[in-house]
Amino acid sequence: MTPMRLTGLSAFPITPADAGGRVDGPALRRLVARSCKAGVDSIGLLGSTGSYPYLTREERRRALDATLDEAGGRVPVMVGIGALRTDEAVRLAQDARAAGAAVGLLAAVSYTPLTDEEVYEHVAAVARHSDLPLCLYDNPTTTHFRFGPELIGRLSRLPGIVAVKSPGQEPQAVAGHLATLRATVPPGFSLGYSGDWTTTEALIAGADAWYSVVAGLFPQVAVEIVRAVQRGEVAEARRLDGRLGLLWALFRHYSSLRVIYACADLLDLCHAAPPRPILPLGEEARGRIAEVIRGLDLR
Repeated sequence: MTPMRLTGLSAFPITPADAGGRVDGPALRRLVARSCKAGVDSIGLLGSTGSYPYLTREERRRALDATLDEAGGRVPVMVGIGALRTDEAVRLAQDARAAGAAVGLLAAVSYTPLTDEEVYEHVAAVARHSDLPLCLYDNPTTTHFRFGPELIGRLSRLPGIVAVKSPGQEPQAVAGHLATLRATVPPGFSLGYSGDWTTTEALIAGADAWYSVVAGLFPQVAVEIVRAVQRGEVAEARRLDGRLGLLWALFRHYSSLRVIYACADLLDLCHAAPPRPILPLGEEARGRIAEVIRGLDLR
């Protein structure tokens, strides 16, 4: 079977859970339902926004089962399978494949900084032993490892490695970054970006996918941006993106994770707190966030 090609908008929800790390399935379903109803192209479960490193294998599976059931085959699900140990990442990938996930999202998680060869062998082992299509997760701010073009090129030629999720690039740099990667990967390999405040320009420059935090809670506005780019309406896409400037500023200042948790609480969609030791934002920050989402009419 030909693996799906990751394109368009992938919505990354938070994973609501209690203080002990038990996933709140009904709350997660509500978030997934919002994204499915808005017409996103995929769900990105258990990414960084989904707090995957803080959850046990059992709770990750609980989250995946709830999400797949809610999506009901309407929207494919990509799920984070990153782990410190290769054998644990293999088990998580096997779980994901058995449950019915379309793609695994694999970061180079480590306490000790990794070399390119170590990451190559890690990814190759997960792909070989799970038979799950994989998207490389380049997240150097968190993992302190950067997937360079040469390594991405090598990995892209392994069976089952289908995409890379790259960190956001400055507008003046994204076209060059895309061109460098395109020259190293085979045709059909998906090149996508995170960093919501940078991704409209990445899509305009020719990126295949937007891996979006905002779409995990406010999917409609993100869908509108992506569809405008796909129709060639660049000015409209930039207008919609510019309208979100105050929200992007909050993301950069407080982190998108903390802001989205606060938004979900303020909108009464769920009342989960980020996993400790991450603390919820205080009243002053929440007041600023509430003012912005009211002004933007985000709900």
